[in-house]
Amino acid sequence: MKDLFLLSGLGADKRVFDFLDFGGHKIHHIVWINPLKNEPIQEYATRLCKQIHLANPILIGVSFGGMIAMEIGKIIQTEKIILISSARTKKDIPLSFKLAGKLKLHHTIPPSFVANNNPVTNWLFGAKTTSEKELLSSILKDTDIQFSNWAIDKIVKWDNVDSLQNVTQIHGTNDRILPFKEAKFAIKGGEHLMIVNRADEVSRAIKDALND
Repeated sequence: MKDLFLLSGLGADKRVFDFLDFGGHKIHHIVWINPLKNEPIQEYATRLCKQIHLANPILIGVSFGGMIAMEIGKIIQTEKIILISSARTKKDIPLSFKLAGKLKLHHTIPPSFVANNNPVTNWLFGAKTTSEKELLSSILKDTDIQFSNWAIDKIVKWDNVDSLQNVTQIHGTNDRILPFKEAKFAIKGGEHLMIVNRADEVSRAIKDALND
């Protein structure tokens, strides 16, 4: 049995992991903390390390949580990092996001857009069924606006170039938020919310990644 430290996505919490089967491994949820004003992502990741009480941990990060896992992996020694619907380096961040960061367009996004689910967010995440839309809506409504604004700023300006050697990517080929480029485990047709609606396939990929 392995100890797995899980990092959820932007604005999300441990509910996004409820659909996965971790095969009896012991899971620990890393809880988002309030970012300090203008806090660099590296310093934020350093503060999150306080929640990791074991040496050489296995990190599993979803979306923004995967980016934070990469930053943690540059701070402490890790056994393995598994990224789900996430980015390994700045090369995985869409050009449109980078341009938005340079032009500061992301600061014009109304808080209500991030905090409330709508046809656009449903399409972006790939939420199709009523239950998926309700779950996404519940998560977005619980999103802390301060954290969300900070995290979006860090995503569009992420400058990580260190891909690390112990990283495995699980990614959907139809991801609209972080478009598919390459991944050891490609979920054909998977979208950004595949951790929910393609949970069986993602669970199998995690199992294979842990045994790799």
